[in-house]
Amino acid sequence: MAEVTKEKAAKPQKMADAITASIDPATQEMIARAQKLGVETVFDRAVTMKPCNIGMQGTCCKNCAMGPCRLPLPKAGIEGEDTRKGLCGATANTIAARNFARMVAAGASAHSDHGRSVAEVFLSVARKETEDYKIKDPGKLIAMAPHLGVATTIEKDGEVLDRDLDEIALEVAEKALAEWGKSEGELVYAKRAPQPLYERWKKLGVVPRNIDREIVEIMHRTHMGVDQDYKNLVKQCTRAALADGWGGSMLATDLQDVMFGAPTPLQSEANLGVLKQDHVNIIIHGHEPILSEMIVAAAQSKEMIEYANSKGAKGIQLGGICCTGNEILQRHGVPPAGTFLQQELAIITGACDAMVVDVQCIFQNLANVAKCFHTKLITTHPIARMEQENVLHIEFDEHHAMEDAKRIVKMAIDNFENRGAEVMIPKYKAVQIAGFGVESIEYHLGGTFRGSYYTLNDNIINGRIRGVAGVVGCNNARTKHNEAHIAIVKELIKNDVLVLTTGCNGIACAMEGLLTPETAQVFCGPGLAEVCETVGIPPVLHLGSCVDNSRILLAATEVVKAGGLGNDIQDLPAAGSAPEWMSEKAISIGHYFVTSGVYTVFGYHMPLDGAPVLKDYLYEELEKVYGGMWDCEPDPIKHAHKMIAHIDKKRKALGIDKARERVLMDMADRREMEAK
Repeated sequence: MAEVTKEKAAKPQKMADAITASIDPATQEMIARAQKLGVETVFDRAVTMKPCNIGMQGTCCKNCAMGPCRLPLPKAGIEGEDTRKGLCGATANTIAARNFARMVAAGASAHSDHGRSVAEVFLSVARKETEDYKIKDPGKLIAMAPHLGVATTIEKDGEVLDRDLDEIALEVAEKALAEWGKSEGELVYAKRAPQPLYERWKKLGVVPRNIDREIVEIMHRTHMGVDQDYKNLVKQCTRAALADGWGGSMLATDLQDVMFGAPTPLQSEANLGVLKQDHVNIIIHGHEPILSEMIVAAAQSKEMIEYANSKGAKGIQLGGICCTGNEILQRHGVPPAGTFLQQELAIITGACDAMVVDVQCIFQNLANVAKCFHTKLITTHPIARMEQENVLHIEFDEHHAMEDAKRIVKMAIDNFENRGAEVMIPKYKAVQIAGFGVESIEYHLGGTFRGSYYTLNDNIINGRIRGVAGVVGCNNARTKHNEAHIAIVKELIKNDVLVLTTGCNGIACAMEGLLTPETAQVFCGPGLAEVCETVGIPPVLHLGSCVDNSRILLAATEVVKAGGLGNDIQDLPAAGSAPEWMSEKAISIGHYFVTSGVYTVFGYHMPLDGAPVLKDYLYEELEKVYGGMWDCEPDPIKHAHKMIAHIDKKRKALGIDKARERVLMDMADRREMEAK
């Protein structure tokens, strides 16, 4: 580690206790090290800064200059009508619904703007305007084209011929990009949902018109003096959230797969211990993989490796943080160095020669921490810059992608010589198998010639697998780092629930060693363990970044198509969870799962307690409308068992709640079945 400079971050009056702040030993070591060096981290700030009580309840309105209007909970013992009002007369339900809606709008805009950036780069690829990006997965392009209304064949002289791939790519690019702002029609990907679900959305009038319009309309409706009906506000939340999950996010995932290749399972590692003392260490942090794909290619080039060797390094070690990390993990095996809350700690190791960030979930305090070490902090996106003078900005341009990437990698290599001797890299890391997708799960369940979700459905029906849970999302400094993530996942797999994971939950599970097939025999119930052993998969399947939650929606749709478990997503023995949610993106994700028919439980808290009528609407009545509903449970074991209870309720409704007796079949029995 380089010597800590005199320009240290201000030492807080109180500091976090490392043991109670995180369950991860590497994180505990780095918190203690930071405190010894006088470097402030998010864990310390969580101790010194308490959240606003009324904001926590969801009833603080600052949507006009007459406010902020703060509506505390009614005093205990007072009966009758809730008379709390803002200056304009807005009720607690209106204020809380507006705040909820604005979180949905911000979350949907973050993922959908990510998708727009990918679509713009893909259009450049289709137009042959860049040589650095290619179509790596033409099969995925052919598969997604019909969903956008793009023909993949042409008829000529009575013969059906394959259409030129370049023509398909250009039309897909143009139609995909139009989904953000077309003037008429509806979101075309909405029809990828099971037919009963699409028809329900259509009947309720919530099929999105285009992605941008639904977000803009939320901002209009929540302006002072516009929409003042909490149910109507939630209806618009639904349009915007669906435009995210079945639109911007899903298009982002598909187009990334086309350009960079659909993920397939691969082995890697996870945690701060992936950094190497004798290598140039580059941390890639953020959410858009456009630049990170080029950095991976640059770092693996002979030119850059030889340059690193010339500076005394044995090689170049890349590590990921957050969902850019998940993107380069699932396609290249680049190990994640940590979750959202570990971003400052990666620099505090003293081994980080450069941290390259793009958008979303980036701490501004990274600049203050970087001042204390030799680390180069580099921003790369035009909409995401930092005010601190020590932050470098190298704006990424897809037309000069490799040139930009090599410049960044070279800067990290040059900085390797500035590293001091007192590097402290925690020894903790774990092996993981990551990179599952809708297609690879199908392959693992059925093989090359019989790929199908039937095997999964059959094992749910016969009771070996109790159900499926999507467990996703961020870390939150108001909770013990990774504790809820791991406790909930372990409780679910112990009760034979197969877990699909994305985002920081996936990284947390990897750090805990839960993403290997061997995990099943240690932590799973007997039924799930048997399936995992037979098929050769972990009981927790890593499906990618947070934008890849769309993979979970499509996996659920494939389960419906495979048959035997109802006709709609709401019929499935499945549930969703965000144990340590933090960002507005989580609210948008949660709402598109709820309105797709999934019972969804959040940990920590939801900002709804100050508006009990709205809370009851989201937690109870919404299930009657969409088949899914919200819930919140901070206790991780109770949280898991709420999900299990819902799964059991769905099993009972399907008539599969009683275990079936296993029958060993001889050849005569099999011939009789085939005859039928």
